Amino acid sequence: QVQLVESGGGSVQPGGSLRLSCAASASGSIFSIYRMAWFRQVPGKQRELVAAITSGSATSYADSVKGRFTISRDNAKNTLYLQMNNVKPEDTAVYYCSALHIVTMRSYWGQGTQVTVSS
Repeated sequence: QVQLVESGGGSVQPGGSLRLSCAASASGSIFSIYRMAWFRQVPGKQRELVAAITSGSATSYADSVKGRFTISRDNAKNTLYLQMNNVKPEDTAVYYCSALHIVTMRSYWGQGTQVTVSS
């Protein structure tokens, strides 16, 4: 069982930066064995994958955020991060943290944090 709590969302101007955090509590398992990811969703659209990081810290990104966003994890702190630089209005969405157990393939979700990019 994993509980995920996102933080760091808010309002930012275009071109600005924001860092999201996702604190994980994993009873009966260790954080490092989860594949972690950030998704985002806007009203009326499907949730989309923004960035992912494996247990070995290999990363992947959606084309729309490559070169601007950086996903990272601190296994000692059970925390996932998303550094968002040079944000654009189209980055406005609710951002969700996700954890995927690499053995059972069970997935977990946080409650989401709102990011609004506007001048």
